[in-house]
Amino acid sequence: MQTRYKATVVIPTKNAGPLFETVLNQVLLQETKWPFEVLVVDSGSSDKTLSVVGEHSAVRLIEILPTEFGHGKTRNFAIDNANGEFIAMITQDAIPINRDWLAEMVYVMEQDPNIAGVFGRHIAHSDASLFTENELEQHFLGFKAQPIVELDDPIRYIKDQGYRQFLYFFSDNNALIRRSIWEKIPYPEVDFAEDQAWARLIIEAGYRKAYAHNAVVAHSHNYGFIERLQRSFDEGYALQRIFGFGGELIFLNAMKSFLAITRRDLVVAMKSRDSKKVDIKNLIRMPLDNLMRILGSYLGAHGKSIPHMLRLCLSRDKKLMKM
Repeated sequence: MQTRYKATVVIPTKNAGPLFETVLNQVLLQETKWPFEVLVVDSGSSDKTLSVVGEHSAVRLIEILPTEFGHGKTRNFAIDNANGEFIAMITQDAIPINRDWLAEMVYVMEQDPNIAGVFGRHIAHSDASLFTENELEQHFLGFKAQPIVELDDPIRYIKDQGYRQFLYFFSDNNALIRRSIWEKIPYPEVDFAEDQAWARLIIEAGYRKAYAHNAVVAHSHNYGFIERLQRSFDEGYALQRIFGFGGELIFLNAMKSFLAITRRDLVVAMKSRDSKKVDIKNLIRMPLDNLMRILGSYLGAHGKSIPHMLRLCLSRDKKLMKM
């Protein structure tokens, strides 16, 4: 396909909520030296999402049935209908922070024709907890020291799960894909972790993956305890089924992880000078939230040995139970 734009920004939506108008406005305000287009693929919104899109004549809208949606399937459909050489993928609640967000990702991509995908940094929304802010900051700092990676150690790749996880990490909450490589290696049509599953394919095919530290979006979630447990279960279950991650984890080590991240968060709280984010409510919530996350991940990683009906109770995304 002959491309007409340097980049297409793709935003999948369904009942995108109040943040979406800000997301769309920030995308349209991007400053580039080349033309780009914005494509929204909506799968059955019943809120104001479609009217927000309709206010912007520069935004192209494609509507699909809710039953046609799949995380990998819909993104493949969107890219197939895009006119850009590069495809920027964000979600309906990921707000580009600066007006050079898109230009930064394209700049990194163009450093090397062997880079198949670029992912950018996430920071927390303003209503997020201090602990979420710190966790996101530390997570993405881990990629800053080595922004371009490839499979350069086959023996380690086989033996070292941590190395594989580092190579696979990719987030299409904030990413850029080279269309010419996607045409050879499209997204796997999975209902969870489609971005990391795609990264695995491109890494194993010999391509590179890059990190753009200055391409920043605000993206975080304030989960309730049950929602945290269920989402962590879904993530652990899917990552074990797709990649084999976590199945070796024993309960004692899971509890050690809980204690370690809770200790880390207490240190962060003691060092913080932001009294609004270090109050008694947040301090009480923090260890319970950590427990739900670790417990959910542990149960998900061992989900194959859990009775099906219990898996359905633990899961927030019932589609995953068909995996």
